[in-house]
Amino acid sequence: MGELDGSTDFDALRRAMAENSEQPEGPARNARAEQLLAEAERLNIPLAVIEALGHQLKVYNYSSEKDRMFVPFARLLRLWDEHPEDFDEYEAHSLHWVFKWVSAGMLDQPHIPLASIEKWLGEMEHRYRLAGHSERAVRSAEFSVAAHMGDLERAERAYGAWLAADRDQMADCHACELHGQGTWQVERGRDEDALGLWRPVLEGEYSCAHEPHTILASSLTPLLRLGRLDEARAHHLRGFRLVRPMESMRGAYADHVEFCALTGNEARGLELLAQRPAYFTDTGQPRSRLDFMAVVTLLADRLTELGLGEGQVPGPAGRSWTARELAAHARAEALELAGRFDRRNGTSYVGDRVRARMAQRPLVDRLPLGVRTVRSTPQPVAPPPAPEAPGVPDEPDLSALLTEARRLSDTLQPHALEAWAAVARAAEVAELDARDRAEIADHEAMTQGPEGIALFEQAAALYAEAGDPGEALAARARGAYIRALTGEVDEALTTVAALYDEALALYAEDATGVRQTASVVMSRARILMRGVHEGTEGAAGREVRAAAERAVLEVLALVDGRAGDDVRLAARAAEARAMLAELAGESGDLERTADLFRQAAAEYVGAGLPWFAVEYEVRLAALAQQLGDAAEAERALRAALEHGGPYVETAGRAQLHLQLAEVLGLRDEVVEAAEQALQAAHWADEAGESATLGVWARHQLGGFLLRQGRCAEAAEVLESALPDLSAETHGDGAVVQAEWWLGDCLSELGEHREAAEHRLRAAEIARHWPEQQDHATLAHLAAESLSNAGLLEEADQAYARAGELWRSLGNPHFLVRSLRARGWLALRGEAGAEGARKLMTEAVRACERAREAAADPAAREQLTAELGNTHRQFGDLLARSAAEEDEEDEERGGVVQGAFEAAVAQLDRAAAVFGTLGAQGLHGRTGAELAAGWLEAELGRPAEAVARARGVLAAYEGADGLDETVRERRAEATQMLRLDRAGE
Repeated sequence: MGELDGSTDFDALRRAMAENSEQPEGPARNARAEQLLAEAERLNIPLAVIEALGHQLKVYNYSSEKDRMFVPFARLLRLWDEHPEDFDEYEAHSLHWVFKWVSAGMLDQPHIPLASIEKWLGEMEHRYRLAGHSERAVRSAEFSVAAHMGDLERAERAYGAWLAADRDQMADCHACELHGQGTWQVERGRDEDALGLWRPVLEGEYSCAHEPHTILASSLTPLLRLGRLDEARAHHLRGFRLVRPMESMRGAYADHVEFCALTGNEARGLELLAQRPAYFTDTGQPRSRLDFMAVVTLLADRLTELGLGEGQVPGPAGRSWTARELAAHARAEALELAGRFDRRNGTSYVGDRVRARMAQRPLVDRLPLGVRTVRSTPQPVAPPPAPEAPGVPDEPDLSALLTEARRLSDTLQPHALEAWAAVARAAEVAELDARDRAEIADHEAMTQGPEGIALFEQAAALYAEAGDPGEALAARARGAYIRALTGEVDEALTTVAALYDEALALYAEDATGVRQTASVVMSRARILMRGVHEGTEGAAGREVRAAAERAVLEVLALVDGRAGDDVRLAARAAEARAMLAELAGESGDLERTADLFRQAAAEYVGAGLPWFAVEYEVRLAALAQQLGDAAEAERALRAALEHGGPYVETAGRAQLHLQLAEVLGLRDEVVEAAEQALQAAHWADEAGESATLGVWARHQLGGFLLRQGRCAEAAEVLESALPDLSAETHGDGAVVQAEWWLGDCLSELGEHREAAEHRLRAAEIARHWPEQQDHATLAHLAAESLSNAGLLEEADQAYARAGELWRSLGNPHFLVRSLRARGWLALRGEAGAEGARKLMTEAVRACERAREAAADPAAREQLTAELGNTHRQFGDLLARSAAEEDEEDEERGGVVQGAFEAAVAQLDRAAAVFGTLGAQGLHGRTGAELAAGWLEAELGRPAEAVARARGVLAAYEGADGLDETVRERRAEATQMLRLDRAGE
């Protein structure tokens, strides 16, 4: 809005101040308030100046320039003392109300002497007493002073007096009072008591302009200390969304930065710092600047401790900062500010608390948040390194290394290959016998892929030299399998066939053991399975599968019953069982496939090798879903996570959690599904796959949170996911779903303009789909959001677009609803009552045509109800338009009466239509009758209104008195009956 035109238009000034109050907090709003005060002074109306001063004081208080509110307040107070008659009731109340703001504001400014603050408290008490107000607000202010100074005895006395005093119109709102009381409990080490006090605000019972914003922030560290991590995460996501746009909430913002530093989310903490660069330098409220610089120190120190001290971080404008430099700067600033407060207060209390805050240690190694974030340092790698010789840490004992490597490989433990690599490094300067060198070469070959084939041959030669021909054959067979993996299946089969014959001959002569023989037989089965996987069709394919099955059964025949304590043989049996499962799958026998995978997994677990079971549990889960057995899919995925333990790579763990989340979501177990999706997002971030696997997890997490009604958290997660979602990579369906969900979240949060933007983006993508149902639905939802945002013209266009789509889809219900919505919009806009009536008439006709064309009785009944609702809304619209015309022009009595008569006619039609539905239309009919009754009363026909009321009561005679609608209708009808007595 531009400047006022200089006229003495007090109403225009008030509209301008109201408009400015709705603007975002900050210097621009403050500057506008100053302009409006100058305009008020030119009006030569004392109350105009008083209101403009009050407006200026308010915008200063809710900004980073809080120190500027003392001047307008002093002027207001002088005006009150000199001319109290110039203040109306509201401004007199406001003047006393802001005494509290000024009291708190003085406390936040270390240059204001303590004596002045104490004097002010006395002045506040005196003026409140003269005005007849309770001591409650005064004692609350005294408590704040004592608590800030660290005078605990006085603070406890004032706290008790505060709570004992009567609440009156000068008391802070319930939400703000509870915040202050809970904060004191936290300061005294009573976290549980604080959270109990805050519960009504957190649950929405009480709220105000700054609550639950500050309570959500204040609760973060107490929740972490109590181990209530899920609540802490939720409060961070929900609370940060509230404080992010509010410039005046630097202290609460600091609490969220602190939360990040204490939960392993340092990278997110840096993102928060980058979003508010002015917080480093704004000086209008020193106390919140002190809080902010203290947590900046905490965060920057934490980064330095993690070895990231030289990394670039956000900081005060004008130069670049490393974490180490920012830590030193912020610490100096915080301690200097704390020193100013302590010198003013004559205590060390502020400085002691600030030093303790900066010295905090993390309370959680890493708390997953769901929003995209990266780990500041790499995830530590397990397991521990190979053993070293006792007492000689710099020279590993080769014998000990060999013993450990053999133990790990003999028992098929994870990281056995790493242990053999350690042996190889230690053996570079040592003399080893042929057997040792064979094992080193054999295990090195296993890590080399196709390049390891020659090493397998080398290992075989060394095994032969060491007198172990069976292991030599096994090594060469392993090499043949690697060759098959490169695509040379026929060549590998030729090689392994000869090795197989030799191994069986040796085994028959007791010249080698079952383990070596099983290794060769298994390699042959693996190579044959490669042939199966190549997918040969027809008779040749059947022969390949039959040969593979015979080879697998040979493995089982060889090792079944012979494993004993030899886990290698037990593993051969389990692997063979899994191969049979794959073969069953090739033949289409899914139930047998699932059963065999289940057996294979159980055998691995029974052998003490649960990590090998993971692959088969995952495949079993996929089969179970295919077979429609969601419970079995869930069981298998849980088993995979349990059995994989720390051995599954981070990306694999993310996949497992995500799959389990999807299964749980399908079973409508959305609370745990959200937890699993959260874990999936966390592990994807850990694996460096935030933009790939992580975005899918966040996409799902947002949907699950929305299904729980946790809209603020869902919005944060979905907003974090959307930048990484693209139609090219993830499919336009995923993008539309995320935009749709986010629109739903923002709509629930009252952010209607933003909701409309997301719904319109989704609709634009869906516009190109062959099936237009989603396009129509999104256009309709976007229209609702645009309407709620007050964008009437845009809303009408969106409803019109949706209506045409509903018409083309043959959906008369939503076509009619879009027309009704446009009618209400027209009433609010330029088209006015006439345009609204035309649209409502069109809605009635569209519904009547659809009802006449409906052949199905159920569809006809539904359209009858829709028609009844349309007549009802038409009547309500006509009544509303008449009431508004009445307010605007008292001389248009005839027009108003005609509109009321037309409204009654529409309501009568609604009642008649609902009446054709019998019991199912009862509530609709009685609602229309009562609405018509009130209009009859307005038209001066109380007898007709009473008759309608009696008809409603008769309709509910004998009805269920516990039904809420029945109770409401009876109560309203009873109230209408009083019109009869009033007429007497």
